[in-house]
Amino acid sequence: MNSFHKVLQAAFYVSTAGKRPVREWLMELAPEDRKTIGEDIATLEFCWPIGKPKCAPIHGVKSLYEVRSNISSGRIARVLFVLVGNRMVLLHGFVKKTQQTPEKELKLAITRMKEVLRHG
Repeated sequence: MNSFHKVLQAAFYVSTAGKRPVREWLMELAPEDRKTIGEDIATLEFCWPIGKPKCAPIHGVKSLYEVRSNISSGRIARVLFVLVGNRMVLLHGFVKKTQQTPEKELKLAITRMKEVLRHG
């Protein structure tokens, strides 16, 4: 009998105000899109390390990665995360509209990543 165990444990980033922005963003999406993104995050939890097409490092930013999800209507969602030990801290989520990750989205994730790394 195979026994499966998580290599990583996903956790939502929590702001100083107690908000969980990735969770809030997910709740705004259609149920089928939440399910797809959740399954992709679970794949990383159980199969880490894993590469493209499900996951990729953000070039030029040490320790920052993205979960890549194809959601409804041909859209592409990204969840940016940082690894802290065996925790996968979900920093920021967005629906991608351009080929490159928008600078605004990247800066927000980096700010949150620095906060997480500073405070654990």
